Amino acid sequence: MIFLALTILDSGVPMSMLCAVVGLIFAFLLIAVILRSSPGNERMREISAAVQEGAKAYLKRQVVTISVIAVIIFLLLFFFKDHPTAIGFVIGAFCSLAAGYIGMRIAVLANVRAAQAASHTRTAALRMAFNGGAVTGLLVVGLALLAVAIFYTVAGKMVGHDMAIHSLVGLALGGSLISVFARLGGGIYTKAADVGADLVGKIESGLEEDDPRNPAVIADNVGDNVGDCAGMAADVFETYAVSLIGAMLVGVLTLATQPAAIVYPFVLGGISVLGAICGVLYVNLAGGKPASVLMGAVVTSAIISAILFWPATHRLFPNGIMIGGIARSPTQLYFASVIGLIMTAVVVVITNYYTSMRYQPVQNIARASETGHATNIIAGLAAGQHATALPVGFIGIAILLSFHFAGLYGIAIAVMSMLSMAGIIISLDAFGPITDNAGGIAVMSHLPKETRGITDELDAVGNTMKAVTKGYAIASAGLAALVLFGSYVEELRAHLTSSHKLAGDQFFQFSLQDPKVIIGLFIGGLLPFIFTAFSMDAVGKAAGAVVREVRRQLQAKPGILRGEDKPEYGTCVDIVTKAALREMIIPALLPLVVVVVVAVIPQLGPVVLGGVLVGTIVTGLFIAIAMTSGGAAWDNAKKFIEEGNYGGKGSFAHAAAVTGDTVGDPYKDTAGPAINPMIKVVNIVAILIIPIFF
Repeated sequence: MIFLALTILDSGVPMSMLCAVVGLIFAFLLIAVILRSSPGNERMREISAAVQEGAKAYLKRQVVTISVIAVIIFLLLFFFKDHPTAIGFVIGAFCSLAAGYIGMRIAVLANVRAAQAASHTRTAALRMAFNGGAVTGLLVVGLALLAVAIFYTVAGKMVGHDMAIHSLVGLALGGSLISVFARLGGGIYTKAADVGADLVGKIESGLEEDDPRNPAVIADNVGDNVGDCAGMAADVFETYAVSLIGAMLVGVLTLATQPAAIVYPFVLGGISVLGAICGVLYVNLAGGKPASVLMGAVVTSAIISAILFWPATHRLFPNGIMIGGIARSPTQLYFASVIGLIMTAVVVVITNYYTSMRYQPVQNIARASETGHATNIIAGLAAGQHATALPVGFIGIAILLSFHFAGLYGIAIAVMSMLSMAGIIISLDAFGPITDNAGGIAVMSHLPKETRGITDELDAVGNTMKAVTKGYAIASAGLAALVLFGSYVEELRAHLTSSHKLAGDQFFQFSLQDPKVIIGLFIGGLLPFIFTAFSMDAVGKAAGAVVREVRRQLQAKPGILRGEDKPEYGTCVDIVTKAALREMIIPALLPLVVVVVVAVIPQLGPVVLGGVLVGTIVTGLFIAIAMTSGGAAWDNAKKFIEEGNYGGKGSFAHAAAVTGDTVGDPYKDTAGPAINPMIKVVNIVAILIIPIFF
C-alpha cells in the first residue's frame, strides 16, 4: 500500500498530463469525424464562410486590443513582482486566448454540418452539434490542465517548488483578465447584434428569426461564436485553471508538509477528463429526447469520476492527513470531492427548472406576456431573483459539509472536483450556439420547414443548456473565490510574519466590529453593480447603433424586404466590432483598478481589501445568478410562445416576449457571465500585490 501511495504521489502530476493528452487526442478524433461530414449545399457553405470571416476578423482585432494591455501588465509584473510570475501571466493569457479561438473555430465548422444533419434526423443533428461542443470542452480542459501542470513542473525545477507555486498566481491572473475581456467583448458584440436584429427585424418589420433580409443577421450569427463560444471557452479555461491553482495554494499554505495535498487536485482533474470522454461516448450511443440524452451524459461523467476518485484518494492518502491539528481520513477527503460532483448535479437541476420551457417559471413569464410588455419584464425580473435562493442555499450547505470534512482544504477540493466536470459541462454550453447558428443557416439557406423544426427544438434545449452551464460556472466561481480569499488571508499572514511586521501568533482580525471591514464590504458589494452597469450601457449603446443602421438600410433600399436588394451585412458587423472593442475596456479594467487603489491608500490597506473581496463574492454571486437565469427564462418564454402557445408568433404576447428577450439578452450573455471572471480577478490581484504594497 505504501508503494502504491508513493507511486501515485510521484506520478500524480505526470498522470494528469497524460490524461489531458488523452482528452486532446479524443478531441482531435472528434474534429476528424466532424470534418468528414457534409457541410451542405453551396448556399450553406457561403453563409458559414461569412460567419467565420466575421468571427475571425473580430477576434483578431480583439487580440490586438488586449495585447496592448497585457504587455503593460507583463512589464509591471516583470519589474515590480518577479520574472516567473510575469512569464506565468503571459502563458495564462495566451492559453485563454487560444481556448477562445479554438471554441469559435470548431463551432463554425460544426454549425453548418449540424444544419445539414438536421435535414436527415434529429439524432444526427444532436450528435453533430454536441460533438462540436465536446471538442471545445475537451480541448479547453486539456489545455488548462496541461498549462498548469507543465508550468508547475518546469518552474519547480528552475526556480524551486515554493517559487513555482506562488508564480502560478500570475498564470491565474493572465487567464482571468483575458477571460473578462473575452466575455465582455464577445457578450457586447453578440447581444448588440441580437437586440438590434430583433427590435427592427421582428417587431418593426415582422421578419422571422435569422431572416436573410435582416441586415443584422450575419452580425447576430457571428456574435453567437465570439460571445457564447470564444467567450465561454476562455471563461471555463480560467475558472478551471484558477480552481486548480487555488487548491494548490491552499495545500501549500495550510499543509506545507504534505506534498500529496498539492498532487491531489491534479489527480482529480486527470480522472475527470476520462469521465468526460465517457459522457461524450454516451451521447453518441444513446437515443431519446435531446435534453434527457444530454443530462444522461452529465450523470455518466459524474458517476465515472466518483468511482475513480475513491481508489485515487485512498492510495494518495493511505494514512489520512492532519488538517488544522485534526486527523482526517482518506474517506473524509473523498467525501469532500464527492460534494463537488453533487453540487454540479444540483446546480444543473435547479438552473434547468428555472430556465426550461417545461417548467412553471418560464411558462409564468409567457403567460404574463398576454397582458403586455411591462408585465413580461416584471415576471422575468422576479424569475431571475427567485432563481438565486436554491443555488445559494446549496452552496452554503456545500461549504459547511466540505469544511466539516477537511477544513479550508476540503472546500478547495470540492471546488476542484466541481470544476473537473468542466469537460462535459462546456460541451453542453457550446452545443447551444452551434444549434442556434445551425437554425440560422437553415433559414438563410431556405431548407425545408421540417429541418428548421429540428433546429428550433435543439436550439431551445441548447438555450437551457447555456443557462445551466452559466449557473454552474457562477456557482463554482463563488466557491473558488472563497478559496482564493482563504489563500489571501494565509498569504498575508505569511508575508507579514516573514517581514517582521507581525508576530507569529498575531494576525489581523477581519471582524465585523471593525469599521474598515464594513467599508471594504460596501466597496466590494458595489463593484459588481458598477461593473454590470457599464456592461449593460455598452450593449444598449451598440444595439442602438445597430437599430439605426438596420432602419437606414431598410428605408434606403425598400427592395430588401421584397427580396430584390441584398442587405449590407458588413456594415452591421463593423459597427458591433468597433463598439465591443471600445466599450469592453473600462469595465474589464475596473476590478483591477479598484483593488490597487484600495491597497495604495494607507488608511485602507489589507483589512479593507479583505472586506472588498468578501463583498464582491457575495453580491457578485447573487447578481450573476439572477441575471443569467432570468435572461434565459425570458428567452425560452419567447420560444414557448413561438411554439403556438398564448397566440403564437405575431401575437401581442409574442411582441411582449420579444421585448423581454431583448432585455434578457445582455443579462444572460454579457453582464451576468462576465461577473464570474471579474470576481476572480479581484481576488487574484489582491494575492499578487501583497508583497508589493503590504
